[in-house]
Amino acid sequence: MAPEAAAPAGNFPVPPALQQLLNTPRAAERQEFLDALPVAVAIVAEVDGNPRIMARNAAFLRLSDMRLAASELAKADLCSGLALPLNAALRAFFAADDEDRAIDMQETTGIGGRHFAVRMVRLRTGESASPRCVLSLIDCTAQIESERSLRKEMLRDSLTGLPNRSAFAERVDKAIDAFGETGDGFAVLVVDLTRFSRVNEGVGSLAGDELIITVARRLVSTLRAGDVLARIVGDEFAVLMELGSAADALRAARRMQAALATPIRLGDLEIKIDCAVGCALMSSGIDLAEEVIRNAQFAVKRAKTSGQAEIYQTGDSAAARERFSMETELRRAIEQDQLTLAYQPLIDLTSGEVTGFEALARWVHAEKGIIPPSEFIPVAEESGLIVELGRWAMRAAARTLAAWDRRAGYVLPIYMSVNVSAVQFQRDDVAAAVAAALVESRIAGERFKLELTESCIVADPQGINRVLGAIHDLGVGIAMDDFGTGYSSLAYLQRLPIDVLKIDRSFIAPMLEDKDSVAIVRAVLGLANALGMVTTAEGVETAALAETLIALGCDVAQGYHFAKALPADEAYLYLAERNAFASSSDVI
Repeated sequence: MAPEAAAPAGNFPVPPALQQLLNTPRAAERQEFLDALPVAVAIVAEVDGNPRIMARNAAFLRLSDMRLAASELAKADLCSGLALPLNAALRAFFAADDEDRAIDMQETTGIGGRHFAVRMVRLRTGESASPRCVLSLIDCTAQIESERSLRKEMLRDSLTGLPNRSAFAERVDKAIDAFGETGDGFAVLVVDLTRFSRVNEGVGSLAGDELIITVARRLVSTLRAGDVLARIVGDEFAVLMELGSAADALRAARRMQAALATPIRLGDLEIKIDCAVGCALMSSGIDLAEEVIRNAQFAVKRAKTSGQAEIYQTGDSAAARERFSMETELRRAIEQDQLTLAYQPLIDLTSGEVTGFEALARWVHAEKGIIPPSEFIPVAEESGLIVELGRWAMRAAARTLAAWDRRAGYVLPIYMSVNVSAVQFQRDDVAAAVAAALVESRIAGERFKLELTESCIVADPQGINRVLGAIHDLGVGIAMDDFGTGYSSLAYLQRLPIDVLKIDRSFIAPMLEDKDSVAIVRAVLGLANALGMVTTAEGVETAALAETLIALGCDVAQGYHFAKALPADEAYLYLAERNAFASSSDVI
């Protein structure tokens, strides 16, 4: 329907330019064309410095809910049904030289107002001297609200309803920006549930979900106004809080630990959840949220060791980078066969002869020199390289024993003992690895022993029993290393195929001055004898200790009193000398 040409009765004058455009013979054709367009469109002219609608289509009227006659358009605001700053946008467009301009607008009234994609395209025809443009409006509200809803879901932890890691990082980024402007201090605390994985395995994932929800509720109860709690990974929560000092963060950490101290009831079970809390304080020079969160996670690692809340120290990240660097270098060292084994003699205290050797990994770095096992073994376990390292040690020890046999000209009456990490027991087919090493070197299983710590058994008693049974079927002996320092259980000794108990040096070293240590060693020796096990004392440093162990009935000893860990060739010569047999001069 074409706009009316006549001016309305009343005292508001219709501008001549508008009257001319409305009276044009082409108005009907223009209106028909505009109504055929699927989007809301209006032709706008600049009249006396203000934008005025010359024509609009039905879609524009429906969008703005404006039912005005053409004569009333001159009096009306551009879109009386829309709370959009269109007048200002059009004035700016007319004042510029742009041929077209696209902007996004949102209504300024109402809750959540509608969203529009607005485009203005300049008309350059000779029909009118007034600047004109085509104005189009597309209602994007549904799309934007859908995107917002989807984004909200993407930033929310589906189990607890808390913000997830991405949402938490956004809040931390805002806090970093505020810190740069105002200097207001804040901290990020990371709470790690140290036993969650075991609970999840023991009671099932549904109960584990219920536990996480309960933990979230308890942590919420410790927050102050303005604190933000998020679940950033399966068993880790994070808190963003304003603070005046490090003491505020430590107090918050203690509140959280206290809230989780009470056991959580899951069905008929009451489960105690321990947590480690690490804190990172905001400081200048940090501009990424992930850096702050990562610093708090570094502090969590120290908290797991110390048993109390820890604040990030600048050396933590350097130590972590060093560990990653060591991981890379260790991988290369294993691949390029740059590691070696040293062999510490195991002495039969009855005969004084060498009964075997314990193979110990050694790493001499080309630039850093000797790197002790206490440094690279934990890195190997954390990175998973312990599997490759353990398999390499088995093969290398078996090859050495076979080489000694060839050098002696007969099968030596000794065995080789190799340490196996708890991580390797969990991740590797240890029985198959041992079998492969024996077959490769043609060594009988009876001449091989594996040493494991009590932590191997505690992690999975039933699983480890099957593995040890398979190893024992190969004829390979099993030694429990560091007995008495972990979670010793007589039930394990009774059920598992353990042949040797190794008494830890922490009990052996103080024996001459500490009667309690003597009593412990005597009890272990009596227990081993009753179960038919061989006993080995570690860390024998003096002749007096060796004599005391002989008097107590210990079977085997190792330590610096006899010999330190030796390279393969020196170990063979020590064996030949101690056991008094002729040795070949050929170097292995």
